[in-house]
Amino acid sequence: MPELTRRYIVMAMATDGPFDMHDPDAPFVLKPWKDPAALRALETYRDNCYPELAQEIDAWIKTVRSGRAALGGVGARNQPHVGSAKIAKPKGAPRGKAKAKAMHRKVARRKGKRR
Repeated sequence: MPELTRRYIVMAMATDGPFDMHDPDAPFVLKPWKDPAALRALETYRDNCYPELAQEIDAWIKTVRSGRAALGGVGARNQPHVGSAKIAKPKGAPRGKAKAKAMHRKVARRKGKRR
């Protein structure tokens, strides 16, 4: 059974309407063929989903990358910004080896009483 399936019919509206951020069933459409930021989001999704779906998304990404870019309105505006944001490391990610700090501490000597 394929993992990538069509589940929704999405149509362009005659006029723009507000997006309801509180509607848990509201779809958000990304077009990886027209928007480099959408392609990057798809790559991130692929890297964080179950293996069978990741495999099919990876094939889709390869198809998009091998085709001709056709930047749309938002895609053209996103193009200069793709890759400019810092990518946060996931929690628990291995860090580079810490350099050992040399311990150079002066040993305090007690002064003896003079006689």
